[in-house]
Amino acid sequence: MFKKGWIHMFLVLLFVLSFAAGCASPAEEPDGASDSDGTEEDLFSIYAVFSTPAEEPWVSVIIAACDKLVEEGRATFAYTDNLGYAGDFERELRQVATDLHPDMITGDTFGNEEAGRRVAKDFPDIAFVFGGGLGPAEPNFSVFDNWIHEPAYLLGVMAAQLTETNKIGVVAGMPVPEVNRITNAFIFGVKAYNPDATVYVTFINSWFDPAAAKEAALAQIEQGADILYAERFGVIEAAAENGLWVFGQMNDQHELAPEYVLSSSVWNLTPTYEYVLGSIEAGFYTAQDLKDFSMMAKGGAYLAPFYELEAQIPTELVELIKQLEQQIYDGILRVDIDESTPSAVN
Repeated sequence: MFKKGWIHMFLVLLFVLSFAAGCASPAEEPDGASDSDGTEEDLFSIYAVFSTPAEEPWVSVIIAACDKLVEEGRATFAYTDNLGYAGDFERELRQVATDLHPDMITGDTFGNEEAGRRVAKDFPDIAFVFGGGLGPAEPNFSVFDNWIHEPAYLLGVMAAQLTETNKIGVVAGMPVPEVNRITNAFIFGVKAYNPDATVYVTFINSWFDPAAAKEAALAQIEQGADILYAERFGVIEAAAENGLWVFGQMNDQHELAPEYVLSSSVWNLTPTYEYVLGSIEAGFYTAQDLKDFSMMAKGGAYLAPFYELEAQIPTELVELIKQLEQQIYDGILRVDIDESTPSAVN
């Protein structure tokens, strides 16, 4: 009798416990069970793959734009750099797509154009957004470039008015369209306001070789150049050592030599990435040329401030630059795009 009663009580207790467990509220679920817990897994994921080192200005602009999205709590970001052009780039790109499968893979494909497109074709559900010299490829390979020829033109106007020797130097990377149009725009600015000036152009045939760039700049200084345009990293050091004005490029390089860097033609990729991120989240992302988002009108390019050096620039020149700058923003002044290779002496 006792034994049967005990069994009955046990079964009742078991039923009550089972019922209570089945009625547990969602708040009592284990961590991670909710699909809106705000963890890192819910954020937009970005991975970048670079051929050159992270400190190379072109690469640093991409990293800065991605870091901004991280700081705003909108994305996660990681990258691999300095992969070169001998096959490591494609292997890394494919491994990232396979193992990590981020929402977007970005970087630069200059020198690795075909490799980037091959991998993108195998992963159509990932947005590939790369800087490169070729066009977009359906369905998912978009392209961007540093369309900073407009601020480069303004720097040329400044150089034209500030040179005392009528000799100006430009040290550039490789004679490819995206470098040529910036260099030519600078020359246009010089010639428009000082047709008697001579502009020397030296290509170091490398994307990142600060020592070679510095050597080329020193050679131009020996030829009489008293103002330099640092299209590549290394030129600013040569200018500062010789007490000469110099213009930076890609990012605001004033801090590299505060007494000598007058301004820089700055590239801002934030508008590009914000557009891409929004289009992916909205479900209408497609392969396209993102050129317009790197232009001054959309905030993708601008002239860096003069900082404390403005006091050393003639007031009328400062006003002229501001007027021309506004004309570009207003669409009144259009800077010609010339992607032909400039001469060594112009």
